[in-house]
Order: sequence, then structure tokens, then C-alpha cells
Amino acid sequence: MKKLDSALIKTIKVNHQSFFRSHKDKGVSVRIKHLKELKKVLNEKEDEILKALYLDLKKPAFESFSSEVLMVFKELDLQIKKIKEWSAPKRVAGSILNFPSQDFILSEPYGTVLMISPWNYPFQLVMIPLIGSIAAGNTVVLKPSESAPHTAKILIEILEKVFPQDWVTTIEGDAVIAQLLLKEQWDYIFYTGSTDVGKIVAKAAAEYLTPTTLELGGKSPCIVDGTAPLKKTARRIVWGKFLNCGQTCIAPDYVLVKKEHKPMLIDALIIEIKRFYGDNAQDSKNYGRIIHKKHFKKLEADLKNQKIIYGGEKSLESLFFGPTLVDEPSMKSSLILEEIFGPILPILSYETENDIDVILTKLKNPLAFYVFSSHKKFINQMMTRYSFGGGVVNDSIVHFTNPNLPFGGVGNSGIGSYHGKYSFDLFSHKKAIVKRSFWFDLPQRYAPYPKSIKNLKSILKKL
Repeated sequence: MKKLDSALIKTIKVNHQSFFRSHKDKGVSVRIKHLKELKKVLNEKEDEILKALYLDLKKPAFESFSSEVLMVFKELDLQIKKIKEWSAPKRVAGSILNFPSQDFILSEPYGTVLMISPWNYPFQLVMIPLIGSIAAGNTVVLKPSESAPHTAKILIEILEKVFPQDWVTTIEGDAVIAQLLLKEQWDYIFYTGSTDVGKIVAKAAAEYLTPTTLELGGKSPCIVDGTAPLKKTARRIVWGKFLNCGQTCIAPDYVLVKKEHKPMLIDALIIEIKRFYGDNAQDSKNYGRIIHKKHFKKLEADLKNQKIIYGGEKSLESLFFGPTLVDEPSMKSSLILEEIFGPILPILSYETENDIDVILTKLKNPLAFYVFSSHKKFINQMMTRYSFGGGVVNDSIVHFTNPNLPFGGVGNSGIGSYHGKYSFDLFSHKKAIVKRSFWFDLPQRYAPYPKSIKNLKSILKKL
């Protein structure tokens, strides 16, 4: 870990560029070797990782393992297994206009990737994109969040044990350091965090036309039409919403329930919250905490003048903020206009599909989109009519766990997607290659061109 000024940043970047040039042609075997070593070290450090996550966010051990550590292991296994296949030149069909030729796509790493990571899943949201970037052949300059210092510390120990310093460099710092990093020209930038900061990153990248991935957030709706089992619906909403104390970018941000089913859903949600965390969530070993006082006070301000129908208990001293349900907040309130990113769940109601459309049009392009229904027509309408990053029918969050699905946003919720092969492709430039033979040439392609091209046009259009 390094404390930076602009001169040191330039030195780090130059060293990374030199390392990249010297290792670019060494093939995938070196990458596989280091990723296998990374897996070995992660196994050795697993208990320390879980402890760090608890110290930063009071995450229960099972929650940390299932939502962070396990996903990293799965990603590692997949990348190690598939790198050779994904890296190989891909033969594609040639064009008759280039006959005879052999046509290929070559995957080429970009170079040095700047990666700025968040605090809410401070292990997994660092490691999964980092693994993809390394698998594709890049070097990485990483800035983990200063708000999760214990996890950052164990990350540094792990990465320094596995990778040479000029292959992966981890840098400690706050927003000032991030701004210094963004002043430099990188070969790729990968940012995970808020939409507001994402815009700053995009502007910095535009200065050099740097390719960029932005993993942001937004107002992820949870639409309940009352035709699916309400008890299971409530259980799955509560799980997705209050996991990690609500500090999940794809958590249900608000519920939009058909008016006639609203009282029953609220009752079911309260029953499930108590089933999960007991009558007093502050005493539960299964419930986390807010990351820091600044975010706590933001959530506290969000609740002012709201109609709380369950919860609302909180303690600034311990950063406890209990599971909270809010009834019909104003469409002009911060609970509706801003991503909540905490354990507050607004309950809105609708009567017609036009009511749904008004709200979803206003809060467009969410990162995630959830529909609980047994009506296929309604489900299909919701899934096709609106733009969002990823969706789930009759559950929440679970799409994130499938490496065969791309994970990412659209518009305000992000640019680009990753996980599994999508990570490898994201961090690889695809070069188009045509290899021609000399044994045949179409004479008409060269000047002087034929005086009459009517017949030739007809032939070429049919090829």
C-alpha cells in the first residue's frame, strides 16, 4: 500500500506499463499459475477475510462467506479453467468479398487497468473484476475503499503475496487520492460506486477517451401484483433488502404492490423481518451495521416526516439502523428520488398498469428489476417494456450469483457488464484479423474499373 502524490502515481503507471510490455507475450500459463496461487492464499486467509468483513460492516460469517468469499472462489475456478479457451484465436466465417481468406478474432489485454472499488462488498467487488482483468492479461492499479480499512488491509496482504508489485499495486487513500489517480491516462478504468461519482469518473476518462466500465446503482423496483404466494414473496424481499443491512446496489429499493394486496403484504413483511432478526434486530447476530456515521445520518435524514409502519429504531453510537418499512412516501421525497442504500423499504401501491408506468418511467434505468407474479403476460410485459441492468422473477438479487449472466447496468445504473466470460471479454480488446492468400484476385476490384457495372452490382449483391 502506498501513500501517493502525483509524481509517485506517474512512477507506478510507468512501471506497470513496462511490466505489461515485458509480459504481454508470455501467454496464459503465467496468469493461470498466479491465479492458482491466489486461490491457495485465499484458502489460507479465509478466516482473516471473514474477520475483516465483520470489523468493517459487522457482517455475519455466513453472509460474508456466501455473498463475498464463495463467489470469489467460484469466479477463480471458472477463470482458471477457461482462460486458455477464451484466449485462443476465434475463427469466424469469412466474407466472399475477401475470398480466399482466413478470418479471426484475437483477444488482447488493454494494458494497465485503474480499478476503484466500493465499501459495501469490499472483498467480492474488488476480487471478481480484478480476477477477470488479470485473466485477460492486464495489470491492475487498485484503490479499495477507505471506508472498509480492515478488508483493505487483508486485500493488500493477499495481493502482495501473490503478484509482483508492478502487476498489481494496491493504493490506500480517500477521494483526494482517487482524483489524483483519475488525472492520469490509463488503458482502462473500472469503477464501482455511486452514480454521482460515476459521472466524475466518466468525465475524467473522456479527457483521454479511455474505455470505461461503470458499475453504479439506482432505484431498483420490486413489483408485486399479489398473484404469487405472499408469504414466500415477503421472505424473498426481506432477504434481498436487508442483506448487508440494505447496503447492496441491487437490493429492492422500493416495493410497488397492487393496492388491494398491500395490507397483507405489509403484514407478511413484518412477520418475516421478525423471523429473520427477532423482535429486536439490534440483538441479532444475523444483522449487520451501517458503514459509517456519514451514511447513517443520510439515512436518518431520509426518514424525517415519513410514515413509519415498522421499525425505525437506530443507534448512532453502534451504527445500528433497524429494518424499517415506510408507507407511501411522497414522490418528491429523497426516499423516492435517491437510491436509499440502507435498510429502509418504502411501500408504494398501484391500481392499474398505467400507475406502474408513471413511477417506472420517472425512476428509469435501475440496476435491478424484480417482479413477483404468477401471470406470464404481466411478467413478460414488465420484463420487456422497461430498461434495466438485470431482472429476476419471483426472487431478488440471485441473478448476481450466476457467472453465465452478465452483471451490469444501463444508463444511470452503469456502462458495461462483467462476471465469468463477460469479465474476460470486458477486459479484452477484440482485434479483427483477415489473413489472405495470393492465389486468387478479383480483377474488377482494381482500377481501372469496369465501364459497365450493372451486371457486377447484381452479382455482388447476391454474394
